Amino acid sequence: MTEITDSTPEQPGLPDWEKRFRAPRVSLPDWAEDAPDRSLFVSNATGTYELYAWDRASGEQRQATDRPNGTTDGVLSPDGASIWWFSDTDGDEFGVWMRQPFAGGDDEPAAPGLEPSYPAGLAIGRDGTSVVGRSTDEDGTTIHVVRTGADPSVIYRHRESAGVGDLSHDGTLIAIEHTEHGDAMHSALRVVRLDGDPVAELDDTKGGTQELGLEVLGFAPVDGDTRLLIGHQRRGRWEPMIWDVASGEETDLAIDLPGDVNAEWYPDGSGLLVAQSFEARGELFRYDLAKRELVRIETPTGSVSGATARPDGAVEYLWSSAAMPPQVRSTAGGVVLDPPGMKAPESVPVEDAWVEGPGGRIHALVQKPAGATGPLPTVFEIHGGPTWHDSDAFAAGPAAWIDHGYAVVRVNYRGSTGYGRQWTDALKHRVGLIELEDIAAVREWAVVSGLADPEKLILAGGSWGGYLTLLGLGTQPEAWALGLAAVPVADYVTAYHDEMEALKAMDRTLLGGTPEEVPERFEASSPLTYVDAVRAPVYISAGVNDPRCPIRQVENYVDRLAARGAVHEVYRYDAGHGSLVVEERIKQVRLEIAFAAEHLGQGGAAR
Repeated sequence: MTEITDSTPEQPGLPDWEKRFRAPRVSLPDWAEDAPDRSLFVSNATGTYELYAWDRASGEQRQATDRPNGTTDGVLSPDGASIWWFSDTDGDEFGVWMRQPFAGGDDEPAAPGLEPSYPAGLAIGRDGTSVVGRSTDEDGTTIHVVRTGADPSVIYRHRESAGVGDLSHDGTLIAIEHTEHGDAMHSALRVVRLDGDPVAELDDTKGGTQELGLEVLGFAPVDGDTRLLIGHQRRGRWEPMIWDVASGEETDLAIDLPGDVNAEWYPDGSGLLVAQSFEARGELFRYDLAKRELVRIETPTGSVSGATARPDGAVEYLWSSAAMPPQVRSTAGGVVLDPPGMKAPESVPVEDAWVEGPGGRIHALVQKPAGATGPLPTVFEIHGGPTWHDSDAFAAGPAAWIDHGYAVVRVNYRGSTGYGRQWTDALKHRVGLIELEDIAAVREWAVVSGLADPEKLILAGGSWGGYLTLLGLGTQPEAWALGLAAVPVADYVTAYHDEMEALKAMDRTLLGGTPEEVPERFEASSPLTYVDAVRAPVYISAGVNDPRCPIRQVENYVDRLAARGAVHEVYRYDAGHGSLVVEERIKQVRLEIAFAAEHLGQGGAAR
């Protein structure tokens, strides 16, 4: 084995914003349940995000995957003997699971007999049995049990989206999340045996009549234990409870924390590691099941973007703040996994802004160059999802704009998570328009407060944020001086017909039907409808293999811009929904900053 090395040593001539992208970083290591010294993590040390195997006992690390467009989807078998990783083509997310020995060796198909598909969950049993979820345009969702030496058997099939939740510790029960009721935002749960026979069902949607979802968090890590940890929304936010699928008993944990609350089992089953997400920050707690006691785990102020409890009781977590680069830390002390080489320069802290909006108080995160006073050219960096949120976490993109003299404002609009179910679910039917109302309210605050120069306001974002950028440029043409849209939805009708099946289900939920069933809603929410009203220069970047925001619908929008001579640039790159190649990411940011400098006269060489 060879140890992870850094292909980008310290380069004094590089500006800080490039160093933040190039500096080696690592994900939170996953570990094999029955061989905890064997771990798997993701790193960009070679300049492309790939999977790495780490033997903690010996300290040896090796690069497990090596593909031109990178690899990030991987999991260890419970015994730590093998690494499963998802092999697609140039980021199109359509492919098969491959397997290689932990110590290295040839890759082989992990589930022979299964054709390529979009992934819909995976669970690996201790006896070599695996449960593989698949999604295709032709079949919808299918779930297969794969045994060594036997053909895969289908145990579940439905047109609507579904996925593998977990496999019980003894490998006898499978938990499935499904949306057979047609609401892709709120799943129901079904537990089945390996032959597909049902054991238990839990449906808070009441057949699709209630907007209450459930999610699988994991079976108890004990043989014969039929308790399933699940997330529910019964009190207006995500929180955990325990459901015994054999007896039907539900144990309400009643964890008294604001915001959304997630959890996972401690390895011995005695407690839960609780992760709280509230107002753009995250904290950790231990919940003792016997004492029904919640104890805070000390972490620095900022965001915990992942955590896991180790067999010795220590908790490892990935932490960062807007100012401080990410680190994998342990409650046992110190940094767990620190890649060698260049370190990412720090950025500036984030400030909170609360703005009254049409649907309630809107939370925005604000950063500006140290010592700068307004009004400043300002980038409204809009997050994707839409069911996601911006947080007090390190992000190289916003930091690059700050280095070039811009303020950056990030808005957790209606649809964002971490502010309760009502806030998250508010965007349905008036999709895009609801979010833009909140962004407009924060824009007004930024101008009136003296932070933002109204003549130099940039609307920007990727994925759903790119969609909102194009929609905002058309519906609020007087508000924005420039638009930067990465991998956007641009023509909603064409996007629906070309996108992966799971996203079609989500769009039917958001808009209340297909483009043929509710054409007026798709028209009202499509950037293409308003393209002729766009006045600001527009920069668009798109992956030619993107299954989420496919290229054809972007071309339709660009053709309309070109037909009327609107100022625009388009950058197409050979990847899917974003790139895992560091140089490509830097190139895209550089092009965006140059486009802004050309049309706003702002931003020269950055430190």
